[in-house]
Amino acid sequence: MKVNNIITSNAITSKPIETETIRVSALHALAYCPRLYYLEEVEELYTQDAAVFAGRRLHAELEKKEDEDWEDLFLVGEELGLRGRVDALRTRDGQTVPYEHKRGRSHRDDNKQPQAWESDKLQILSYCYLIESALGIKVTEGRIRYHAENVLVHVPFDDEGKKIVENAIALARQIRTSIHRPPVTENERLCTRCSLSPVCLPEEARLVHNRESEPLRLFPQDDEREILHILEPGTRVGRTGEQIKITRKDKPLEKIPAQQVGQLVLHSFSQISTQALHFCAHQGIGIHFVSGGGRYIGSFDNRQGSIQRRIRQYEALSNSEFCLSLAKKLVNCRGQGQRKFLMRSRTSKKIKSARIEQNIQQMQAIIKQIPQITSIESLLGIEGKIAALYFAALPCILGTDIPHQMRFDGRNRRPPKDRFNALLGFGYSLLIKDVMNSILSMGLEPALGFYHQPRSQAAPLALDLMEIFRVPLVDMIVVASINRRQWDVNEDYEIRGEQVWLSDTGRRKFVELYEQRKQETWKHPVTKYSLTYRRLLELEVRLLEKEWMGEGGLFGQLIVR
Repeated sequence: MKVNNIITSNAITSKPIETETIRVSALHALAYCPRLYYLEEVEELYTQDAAVFAGRRLHAELEKKEDEDWEDLFLVGEELGLRGRVDALRTRDGQTVPYEHKRGRSHRDDNKQPQAWESDKLQILSYCYLIESALGIKVTEGRIRYHAENVLVHVPFDDEGKKIVENAIALARQIRTSIHRPPVTENERLCTRCSLSPVCLPEEARLVHNRESEPLRLFPQDDEREILHILEPGTRVGRTGEQIKITRKDKPLEKIPAQQVGQLVLHSFSQISTQALHFCAHQGIGIHFVSGGGRYIGSFDNRQGSIQRRIRQYEALSNSEFCLSLAKKLVNCRGQGQRKFLMRSRTSKKIKSARIEQNIQQMQAIIKQIPQITSIESLLGIEGKIAALYFAALPCILGTDIPHQMRFDGRNRRPPKDRFNALLGFGYSLLIKDVMNSILSMGLEPALGFYHQPRSQAAPLALDLMEIFRVPLVDMIVVASINRRQWDVNEDYEIRGEQVWLSDTGRRKFVELYEQRKQETWKHPVTKYSLTYRRLLELEVRLLEKEWMGEGGLFGQLIVR
């Protein structure tokens, strides 16, 4: 019979246990990599990859098979400063022995004899010490079974073992008080097996210091979960069990497993229940709201965990000089992207336009002035001049055979006055929604940016970051779809006086084009690996955070070739 126990030593205290003790599994992470420990324990960042789930399955299987003298113990030793759950506790010849179970293989010494890995050794020694402290009984050894090769390793517990644990606890407490992440480990092999490498970005950090290095592709290739756009007014989104339930008027009930959903985008007057809202937040599903006119309204903020990352963000973005340096990178990135798009379109369409050539040259001359800019105000002026030249040349890259209703005669915003601007406006709303999703899922503060000032519902940091993706994710879609004559000038639009809006069919068509575009890949010009645009949005947010983490240098490099 399996026995579940919770035992606490020195339980009478005025200090909360959770803040005064360290998890044994955290010491395991510390021995593996101090940076991993910091990310998990200080910043409270966790990922659940295949290895994590496989480990859970192993423990679940063992629970069913273990014999009667096995006890699963959760122990808290405040005097020692540790807490943790022992995989298995057995009594052998009058001696109490803790066991740890590992899926992988053991370490081999010079004589090819099985040994415990350093992180596993610290973990089992910590459990030995915790048992002695919490239960007041003598423990002489711990044991680790490596199931990949069915090897049992004995780890002696003595005064030397106690010292190892005490030193680890002291180091863990010291690291917890720091506001800086420990540096990336020099052992690159550890990174390939680490579940938090997509958060840590160790290869990208190394690339900053050595541009000649060949980075491994540790960042995940793509998030294959669906992005559900609820476009029909009156549609209700709810929850049933572990599924998202969608009820559309005059249509069959639709149920989608939650693990297949990455975002819910509620357009117009669609609704979501409180139960579904809580469920989606718990499942890490982004929830966003877009008006019937295609205006981004807002996102549900489900950030959890440590405030430490946002404190660093506040500290960094309170420095005006630092903000100016980031803003220069941003304006250069967008300006170069706009210029390259015009150059590409000119070449592919074989358009010989004096306006395009002249504007391209003028844009390049203005971009060269960016390094000398000394204020955000001056930079805004530079950006405005580049944008004016770009939008003035944009009509020249449209085909001569498109309907006259689809022509572009200058940028206007809300309300849009022509079909081209209606497409741009809706596309930018979808883009800022995706940027917000990345910011919130990364745990940063969208209200604190470095270039844009607060206005309307759009958060400054989201407005900053979307500048990088305006051309590849919206402008190029709009121009290409118009030149391919994919729009019905009547069915896809609604005309209300001088205002022009996308109709229901128009919005549905644009969403399809936009989501298809995000699945296309783009080779990062610095890291040299390819990701979908959907992943690049997340990567760029993480690279921005690295700018104030002492590992900057890769942000704002995504320029259309």
